[in-house]
Amino acid sequence: MSQGLFITGTSTGVGKTVVTAGILRWLRSRGIEAVPVKAVQTGGLSVKGGLVAPDLEFCLSAVDIQASESMIALMAPYIYSTACSPHLAGRIRGEYPNIAHIQNCIETLSLSCDMVVVEGAGGVMVPLDEQWTMLDLMASLDFPVILVALAGLGTINHTLLSIQALRTAGLKVLGVVFNEVAPGAPEDDFIKKDNIETISRLGHVKVLGNITYSAGLRPDNEKFWNQFEKNMTGMQKNFKRNK
Repeated sequence: MSQGLFITGTSTGVGKTVVTAGILRWLRSRGIEAVPVKAVQTGGLSVKGGLVAPDLEFCLSAVDIQASESMIALMAPYIYSTACSPHLAGRIRGEYPNIAHIQNCIETLSLSCDMVVVEGAGGVMVPLDEQWTMLDLMASLDFPVILVALAGLGTINHTLLSIQALRTAGLKVLGVVFNEVAPGAPEDDFIKKDNIETISRLGHVKVLGNITYSAGLRPDNEKFWNQFEKNMTGMQKNFKRNK
């Protein structure tokens, strides 16, 4: 299999898709043919009688990839209409996400690219069915993991627990990207700064980037993506050592 990265988060709604798209752009701008995978999409959109994965569509638009239907089937193995945990969406439809199938899709896709960037759903321990979790999928793929976390109040516990779970499973944590998903008050900046420093120190983890909030973000917002790259200083230093 070609190289891969897995983008997970401390929870849902922390900005995994934006970080995935930004990392894809960063890699492709350096001549690495990286393609996205949304392993499990809940809250799929109904389009022309079928379901579309909005997270995957955002990433494809951000890097201007025109993917065929067969490629998209590999990039989004499971799409559910209900916006809920993968195991519940699978239970409702009567078809759970299958780790072996996701892995087979990624292996097939990897034959035609340099790197696969896989975005998970929800957080590290979100269940896929009645037994297996997103962590089991990550362990099966064994890709280095990038953890997306919020920078504000409450993030220390979630982030350190996620790091611990990933390492206990034997996974390499490449680093953490802190992402602002809502505008914050300037007087809270000292909390965010200390959160990042504390997580880096106690978690023995590298900070790959600190992404600032952007209202109404669109995949074609070049100004945001230029700033995104500037904010990913840790990614530039550490990716070279993990190629």
